[in-house]
Amino acid sequence: MDHSEHRHHESPGHDGHEQHAQDEHRHAHHQHSPGTSWRTAAQATLHCLTGCAIGEVLGMVIGTAAGLGNAGTVVISIALAFVFGYALTMRGVLRAGLPVRQALKVALAADTVSIAVMELIDNTVMVGVPGAMDAGLPQALFWISLAVSLVLAFVLTTPVNRWMIGRGKGHAVVHAYH
Repeated sequence: MDHSEHRHHESPGHDGHEQHAQDEHRHAHHQHSPGTSWRTAAQATLHCLTGCAIGEVLGMVIGTAAGLGNAGTVVISIALAFVFGYALTMRGVLRAGLPVRQALKVALAADTVSIAVMELIDNTVMVGVPGAMDAGLPQALFWISLAVSLVLAFVLTTPVNRWMIGRGKGHAVVHAYH
């Protein structure tokens, strides 16, 4: 493989850091061709799942503890899953030096589809398991159902993320900033 495209070229108007970021972006794009590995997709899904799980668990706990109905609990869980999912991605790209507005754009591009798929799956499981949404926080049915819903969300979202990364979308846009 010819790595000449990854050499650093200094030119007027471009400092070495900008060129390095562009080279890394080209390299990341090259790595995430249609042959994207399952490992890459699983890592991206796990990253996304972390934010989703924090929001989902917190939302389910808040909704259940507050005695909200299923619809209110699901809405809170979904909203918090998106907030925490985007926040975790933004944290990483902000550390790479992006301004807040650009970091938000990257997070939206990277995580929206993945979080939406995860939320569809895990909330469908939670609502579909008889008694899970009505179980109290101390009951095993609540926690087992929630754990199963998150595992299924991970398993079913990984192929979606693999497909997206292979097309330069989803978490592929984040890799340019790592």
